[in-house]
Amino acid sequence: MTIANSPNEIISPDPQTPEALIEYYKSVRAFTERMCEPMVNEDYVIQSMPDVSPTKWHLAHTTWFFETFVLGNNYPNYEPLNKQYNYLFNSYYNAVGEQFCRPRRGQISRPTVAEVYDYRHYVDEKMIDLIGRLGRDGGLESLRDTIILGANHEQQHQELMTTDIKHVLSMNPLRPTLYDRPEDPEPVGVPRLEWLRYEEGLYDIGWDATRFSFDNEGPEHKEYLNAFEMGSRLVTNGEFLEFMNDGGYQRPDVWLSLGWAEVQAGNLKEYDWEKFDHPLYWFKENDEWWQYTLAGPRPVHPDEPVLHVSFFEADAYARWAGARLATEAEWEVASADADIEGGTYSDSFRFHPRPLPLDSPKGRLHQMFGDVWEWTNSAYSPYPGFTVAEGAIGEYNGKFMANQIVLRGGSAATPQNHIRPTYRNFFYAQNKWQFMGFRLARDAK
Repeated sequence: MTIANSPNEIISPDPQTPEALIEYYKSVRAFTERMCEPMVNEDYVIQSMPDVSPTKWHLAHTTWFFETFVLGNNYPNYEPLNKQYNYLFNSYYNAVGEQFCRPRRGQISRPTVAEVYDYRHYVDEKMIDLIGRLGRDGGLESLRDTIILGANHEQQHQELMTTDIKHVLSMNPLRPTLYDRPEDPEPVGVPRLEWLRYEEGLYDIGWDATRFSFDNEGPEHKEYLNAFEMGSRLVTNGEFLEFMNDGGYQRPDVWLSLGWAEVQAGNLKEYDWEKFDHPLYWFKENDEWWQYTLAGPRPVHPDEPVLHVSFFEADAYARWAGARLATEAEWEVASADADIEGGTYSDSFRFHPRPLPLDSPKGRLHQMFGDVWEWTNSAYSPYPGFTVAEGAIGEYNGKFMANQIVLRGGSAATPQNHIRPTYRNFFYAQNKWQFMGFRLARDAK
């Protein structure tokens, strides 16, 4: 069966008819495979660190999700292509069985890449047949939300595929190119950072619409905010270099204790671009800073948003600059004024943030969506009234609500139709390999 290569941005993420649901499903699955077209078999199988999963595993796990939560109990006389896949490609769903050890996923040489694609297409045929049957005979409504959840789950793994393969290829001294893109324009500067004020008040936070959202985005609730100011754009490479050149990584006074410990430990890293004294993937050649990108090594462009920094680095920069990071509620309130269509997303196949044009309009927020996930100063915790769904699906988000930090806004590796103002991403404070950046905030004067 052939799945059409439909661009994500023209397919509704809220399909209301069986035909629209099939097209949505096909578009998401096709985009995943389109992302893999430049890869060779050797690229699919490497696991460069425990946090990274091989591309082959992502392709199979997203398929396993549909097989397990949709087909298994709903497709007449469904027979898995291989019953052992339930063990190999389960990520963390304890309610549906044991899982293969995550740090050892790179040791799975079989099934082959071709067999994983066969698995995807086998499940795709059954899924499309099931949606068509239920659309004709009734009963689709009970599965519609789970199918849409599975598509959004796959879009999350599209982003993870991008970030993981970038880490894999960065370990190669050849510094290969995966996606071609034109050379970046010469630096011309970015607009001066403006401080935009938001008044104190009681605000609605969270998602209450009928369209899809993840469970951690709700329920909608009230939060009181003091007056605050938000930086009009993201912090750039050039500005972060000023922090570095001012000895930012040698000043314990601007670092949280755990962050300073990461800086000290980072000095022991084997690879220069993994050290904790500059953004991830930066390295020096002829006394100039370069960075590894999926388009190969490029000079660090001072106008681009700084990328691949941890929460600790973002927080240290903000303290050095006399500011702070926004809370997630402040970010969500401010984002109501922002354009969700203006950012760089995975749909462009650029997989790298763009500089904010020098002639961008003044007096408004820029780069709130796409380009980089923005670290906030908020711990990932449940909203008031949050409840975990029954069954294995309830393990999706709720059990991770401890010791992680919320990021907002999406990145250059996020599909545009996947993001919304209430979307809550979350990672550990020391993580850097995702497309992470930040903007400044401060208390209103």
